[in-house]
Amino acid sequence: MTNMIIALVLGVFFGFALNKAGLTKYNKIVNVFRFTDMAVLQFMMTALVVSMSGLYILRALNLVTFPNVPGTYIVGNIVGGLIFGVGMALSGYCPGTCAAGAGEGKMDYIVPGLLGFLTGAVIYGLTYDQVFPAISAIANYGNIVIPDAWNVDPFLFITLFTLISFLLFYLIDRAGWQRKAQ
Repeated sequence: MTNMIIALVLGVFFGFALNKAGLTKYNKIVNVFRFTDMAVLQFMMTALVVSMSGLYILRALNLVTFPNVPGTYIVGNIVGGLIFGVGMALSGYCPGTCAAGAGEGKMDYIVPGLLGFLTGAVIYGLTYDQVFPAISAIANYGNIVIPDAWNVDPFLFITLFTLISFLLFYLIDRAGWQRKAQ
């Protein structure tokens, strides 16, 4: 029960941060795919750097243990990523911003969000027995994370990811794709 309460509180704070960053606006999501506003990319990469750093530090201090990682199926990840990306580009919604927009009471987030979530769940449920065995047989890397796959220290990976993020943020700024005032 405690874990559920912690997850709920963190989710509320994440939704609040999405809202305050302006990422619950349709144009913010769509403009990423138009390469005119990279605020969403910057927000998500910052969230990844902060969460990776925090979790691995907590693990190094023996304050948390990581659960087992689900299997890594490259073909499934590629297919799922393409479906997710195309759906996100066409609709201008992603699950996080959809939930945050619904929390604001925006009907244009509630209806497509619920329809998208339910449609995806039904399709997944109906096709799982046929599709999963075929996908899991191709390029199954097992229960690994990127530092394990690359055989590098997690803190080295986090450092490299952070440096790449800073470089990307710099390039976004130089290209003029930074967040625009609204």
